[in-house]
Amino acid sequence: MAVAGEPPLDNTNTHTNPMEAEAAHGEAAEDLENNSLHQPLLKRNATLSASHLAMVGAKVSHIESLDYEINENDLFKQDWRSRSKVQVFQYIFLKWKLAFLVGLLTGLVATVINLAAENIAGYKILVVSHYVEQKRYMAGLSMLTGSNFLLTLIATVLVVFFAPTAAGPGIPEIKAFLNGIDTPNMFGAPTLIVKIFGSIGAVAAGLDLGKEGPLVHIGTCIASLLGQGGTDKYRLKWRWLRLMNNDRDRRDLITCGASAGVCAAFRAPVGGVLFALEEVATWWRSALLWRTFFSTAVVVVVLRAFIEFCSTGKCGLFGNGGLIMFDVSNVTVRYHMMDIIPVAIIGLIGGVLGSLYNYLLHKVLRLYSLINEKGKLAKILLSLTVSLFTSVCMYGLPFLVSCTKCDSSLPSSVCPTTGRTGNFKRFNCPDGYYNDLASLLFSTNDDAVRNIFSTNTPKEFHAFPLLIYFGLYCILGLFTFGIAVPSGLFLPIILMGSAYGRLLGLAMGGYTNIDQGLFAVLGAASLMAGSMRMTVSLCVIFLELTNNLLLLPITMLVLLIAKSVGDCFNKSIYEIILELKGLPFLDANPEPWMRNVTVGELADVKPPLVSLRGVEKVSRIVDVLKNTTYNGFPVIDDDAVTPSGQSTRELHGIILRAHIVAVLKKKWFLKEPKRTEEWQVREKFTWAELAERDTNFEQVAISKHEMEMYVDLHPFTNRTPYTVIEDMSAAKAMVLFRQVALRHMLIVPKYQGDGIYPVIGILTRQDLRAHNILSVFPHLAKSKAREKQK
Repeated sequence: MAVAGEPPLDNTNTHTNPMEAEAAHGEAAEDLENNSLHQPLLKRNATLSASHLAMVGAKVSHIESLDYEINENDLFKQDWRSRSKVQVFQYIFLKWKLAFLVGLLTGLVATVINLAAENIAGYKILVVSHYVEQKRYMAGLSMLTGSNFLLTLIATVLVVFFAPTAAGPGIPEIKAFLNGIDTPNMFGAPTLIVKIFGSIGAVAAGLDLGKEGPLVHIGTCIASLLGQGGTDKYRLKWRWLRLMNNDRDRRDLITCGASAGVCAAFRAPVGGVLFALEEVATWWRSALLWRTFFSTAVVVVVLRAFIEFCSTGKCGLFGNGGLIMFDVSNVTVRYHMMDIIPVAIIGLIGGVLGSLYNYLLHKVLRLYSLINEKGKLAKILLSLTVSLFTSVCMYGLPFLVSCTKCDSSLPSSVCPTTGRTGNFKRFNCPDGYYNDLASLLFSTNDDAVRNIFSTNTPKEFHAFPLLIYFGLYCILGLFTFGIAVPSGLFLPIILMGSAYGRLLGLAMGGYTNIDQGLFAVLGAASLMAGSMRMTVSLCVIFLELTNNLLLLPITMLVLLIAKSVGDCFNKSIYEIILELKGLPFLDANPEPWMRNVTVGELADVKPPLVSLRGVEKVSRIVDVLKNTTYNGFPVIDDDAVTPSGQSTRELHGIILRAHIVAVLKKKWFLKEPKRTEEWQVREKFTWAELAERDTNFEQVAISKHEMEMYVDLHPFTNRTPYTVIEDMSAAKAMVLFRQVALRHMLIVPKYQGDGIYPVIGILTRQDLRAHNILSVFPHLAKSKAREKQK
């Protein structure tokens, strides 16, 4: 299957029999147009290529690949030759300036979201606690459910009616974009605005979700808007900014935005860089490493400035809350060889529970997709139902727990807690007692993390409340993710993992030297590794959270065990979501059986190749554009002359549909079929204009007289496309395709000579996906089964 807009670019010489080839392709194009959106996302065909559909936001959209490859045509080469050293410096300086702005704006937005969500949630909890202390229980329940209901309604309405792409964390779509997949409307201004206000409403509503995932998406939206100079309708026309309006530079900026988002969520600059490197980015280089690190450094400076400002009490009652930080730098971490056993058990449990969580969440998301298909009202009702269930559980469950007497060694102002933060919430208990379950449920999300992570508190939390807390957040974590609000997976997984980590710490009792709070940290790390399958970035994030290098060895051990165990059962949660949405993500490692099929065999099962001459008739170009949805066409010169003076066919390169449309829109036509001079092209076109991804051909009006004219395609053709020999295995071709971030890969014949067409076909992203190859070559599944048995 091929990506929409770049389906089967293969396989026969249309110039030898153009009418037959065009007719054959006309049938293929007709099939693509008749492809109903109600059909399965991954359509099975007798041929390898087909138009691909995927879920983006609330719509089923045609998916295309991005042009990450450098298009080395005449205009590009002239543009680089004509740039002076000063202009090159200005271009590089612009990249660093944009990286700085990405970090600055992401830090500011993260601060606003954090302060707003913490203060709204904090004041709401204070009012409800006041009602409970006065034994006005129904008033407290009404206040909690009503305020959460309203906040959830606001967040859901914003998402459903204004920006459906703002729902969820956005990280799977970011991974897809950086893998080379164009995800429509994922980084626009409406998505950014709804993501900000929707995150505030959803987090303040007490839903079991976090703002960490949405912050990553917010960072990438800011980066994308800065890189293209604004929205699609309103853009800055500064000449230097237009040079950034290409897929390669936009990809680098979005990578900086993803790193800045993680840094803003956890105040972990190095962890943010490593998260982008390990989890979201497919393509990486040293210059990008420096810019992402620069962006995260700016974020940390902004956050630190606001934390110092809020420490004076100018940011509301809860101004010091949020920005998850668990500093145990002053805690002496002691562990012996025997402590490796409970640490390994935590990793094992994290891997098993993480894979189980992924499996159950996959089932829930499939159920939610059926509900969401009912329409906008169904999405709103689903979100409100989850909100009501969450509110009732948060309010009612603490009444099941008996009160605990405060430790006499603690100051009376600390236990029970009556202010904004603290581990000893009084709730329904008399003076001198506290409710340990209410201490976790009646706190803002970040404060709950600090409470359960707190060290030197061996008797503060008891087994029964922790068990209820763990079970509740497992249920809420499954049923909250997937509703139509901005949501993140980091915080729910941290809270679930910390609960069973602390439970294990209680069970170990005096058999270990590790503090119960550190057990909670290790439990959170293990569940995150078991579900998300990250290791290095998670390790650094937790080290930056705890600020204690002594935790490094046991944290590494937990993460490695949890990831290894989880990999034995299923894929990571983000990969599962990618598959559910139908996004054609290319994995890093090909299947072993892909070495048993060659790219030439893939070309044989694709529809006919459509190619163009170097100097082509306008009518021929118009027919090709109307009757195909391809985004790339090989350019063949029939009368090329070799150095020895012989005439032969030559593969001149590949031309993109967007460049052909640009030529037709400017009506750069010739009366006679001849090649033009380079200076003539430069007078009419610039490289910045060709960077636009405009493939809308319907608005081009061409007269009958112009149909008989010609176009010289040579100046716009990429003369150095990536090619593979027809005997290359599909596995090796896929590795090359992914690592170089290609959109098209030309297949050339093994033997060259007269009568042999210079190109056999073109491979696209869909052609190299494992399950698409199996749909055409089912016998390979048998070899796949044999490999598993071995």
